Amino acid sequence: MNSSHSLRRVARALACSAVGGVVMGNAAAAPGCMAAPAKAVLERFTSAACESCWQTAQAPGRPGGVLVLDWIVPAGDGAPLAAAALAEASARSGKAPSTETLLRRVAVNQAGAPRVRIADGPGWNGYVGLSLAVTRAKPLPAGAVAYMALVERVPAGSEGSPVARQLVRAVVGPLPLGELATQPKVQYFRATRLPEAARPERLGSVGWVESAQGAVLAAAQSPTGPCSAAK
Repeated sequence: MNSSHSLRRVARALACSAVGGVVMGNAAAAPGCMAAPAKAVLERFTSAACESCWQTAQAPGRPGGVLVLDWIVPAGDGAPLAAAALAEASARSGKAPSTETLLRRVAVNQAGAPRVRIADGPGWNGYVGLSLAVTRAKPLPAGAVAYMALVERVPAGSEGSPVARQLVRAVVGPLPLGELATQPKVQYFRATRLPEAARPERLGSVGWVESAQGAVLAAAQSPTGPCSAAK
């Protein structure tokens, strides 16, 4: 079976697993299990060469409603954290962090923001399905796009990290949102390869909408805890 057919099968399986159009975590979930929209997004960019940055990180202040994304920026194949580095992290960070973690925290303006729903399906044949739905509340800025990320939720005290992390393992996007000019909602189904060395039980998903200038307009993650425990 070729890879393109596998991708279609995973995306279709994810779509068919929805209950009432809502899929959250690794199983179909009721609307009451949906994660609340993020009030802020904190992105932490760590160089793959700075293992001490990973080992000495501090928890973000005022964590309530903050969606955290951890990115490992490539620094060569021989770097200590090279296995988890993503090329997308280099472009997103804007500059290469070296001996300290680069932090970027932005507030999300929820007044009139689009509604974001993100979901991840079970792994299948080496792939995992992602689903993103964006519903407009008012017209979006021209050029707005969406992203989906497959994340590995690393508990505090695990993998040498003193803080809990949502380590970005794969990114899908930018996804155009031009259809929202005439449609109330746009939905995407994609499949991405399961990352090497990732623990499947830790995987989750994050979705967000950005303006053409990179400002985050809305963000959400698949739920953690009891809602995502059933598989």
